Amino acid sequence: MILFPAIDLKDGQCVRLKLGDMNEATVFNDDPAAQAKAFEDQGFEYLHVVDLNGAFAGESVNGGAVEAILKAVKFPVQLGGGIRSIAHIESWLERGLSRVILGTVAVRDPALVREAAAKFPGKVAVGIDARGGKVAVEGWAETSELSAIALGQRFEGAGVSAIIYTDIDRDGILKGINWPSTLELAEAVNIPVIASGGLASMDDIRTMTEPQYRLLEGAISGRALYDGRIDPHEALALLKAAKAG
Repeated sequence: MILFPAIDLKDGQCVRLKLGDMNEATVFNDDPAAQAKAFEDQGFEYLHVVDLNGAFAGESVNGGAVEAILKAVKFPVQLGGGIRSIAHIESWLERGLSRVILGTVAVRDPALVREAAAKFPGKVAVGIDARGGKVAVEGWAETSELSAIALGQRFEGAGVSAIIYTDIDRDGILKGINWPSTLELAEAVNIPVIASGGLASMDDIRTMTEPQYRLLEGAISGRALYDGRIDPHEALALLKAAKAG
């Protein structure tokens, strides 16, 4: 079970949004590379990065900040937001990303996701962002009629390395992960699922250690790490002890 610290990039800064609203952004650090290094020094094993501007623009906008992060750290980094072509995926992997996350394109062009997963084994994840159980796209600006489970099942057997499932209704408001919906998705697919959206406290970390949730690959934490609601050392120790046990 991996706890992924999150860096969400808006205009070159580390921010957290409230309910996915770009106008409700809180800046936590204006040096993303330094923030990434701090997470690495705290003992985290994997970093989750989102180019928020890119998600809306459909192309990389915060590429310079991502490259600075990659130069600053040694632990693996996964990136989502505006990655929508094979060439774009290949370019990022060549620059040192461990995994790309495909969101909008997974809805718009599932064949591209399958092609990418086959071409870059273990390097392609799918981001499923849901509002009321329905998949949202274009930086959460549009909600489709497709259910999260139906989208996940489209990629069974395609070689997708993980699904990052975000409950938009919980994101950035510290109400806790939507564990039931996350577990429902994880039980409906054979692809490892990562929980995202709303991780709020050490109670969520303790939930991660419960037997039924060990089905998940991990969970992503943003605001709760930045504002001190989660102690990194305590959280990582709990997860390590659960893994050993």
